[in-house]
Amino acid sequence: MSPLKLEILAYEETSLGPLCLRRRELQAEPGTVVTEVTLNHEFLMSSYNTDSERAISNRAVEIHGGRQLKALVGGFGLGYTAWELLQRDGVASVEVVEYLPQVLEWLRDGLIPLSTELNAAEHLRLTPGDVYQRLLSEPEETFDLIVIDVDHSPGDQLGEVEHEFYTAKGLATAKLHLADGGVLAVWSYAESSTFSDALRETFDTVHVEPIRTFNALVNDEQTDWLFFGVK
Repeated sequence: MSPLKLEILAYEETSLGPLCLRRRELQAEPGTVVTEVTLNHEFLMSSYNTDSERAISNRAVEIHGGRQLKALVGGFGLGYTAWELLQRDGVASVEVVEYLPQVLEWLRDGLIPLSTELNAAEHLRLTPGDVYQRLLSEPEETFDLIVIDVDHSPGDQLGEVEHEFYTAKGLATAKLHLADGGVLAVWSYAESSTFSDALRETFDTVHVEPIRTFNALVNDEQTDWLFFGVK
């Protein structure tokens, strides 16, 4: 760690703008070191508080209630969502589709906190690609769980290309990728009544759950939102 207590681990140019992986010591909590990602000079994610990223995996498994589940995760991030699934007894395999190949290189190079665990995971498959493009195409296979943690929210998407995933039409196509009884789970930093309505138009059973945590960095409570549709 440098005297400034900030270390740039990777800096890459991507189709979505500059992508930066950094490690720093928190001024608000001396001795606490976090790994963070910024995209196009905007904060994207942190290892500091991963409660909602873990919760979406656990709730998806609990809502399904089955065994030997096959899971698809859209968006690797720092790996907490995938790792939580891999630790569940009911999950047999996890495939992660990640749009930015640099993110997968960080994992292989051991630059993220969970690198050791994830690189050793036998039931994890990493696929470079666009998960939305895949889910909006005809399925070649089906999954028991599909967990999406890509955009900030349904109304605040990464990149400039619009897609239909968050609409009733898009969800109906994505639903084809679920096995009977399968669960679609979507992470968001904000509530979205429009997306909730689209889910209810597409799925018979829908759950919308807030995850509230106290963020010591801003000395306030923050709320993330989890959306679930059951086939």
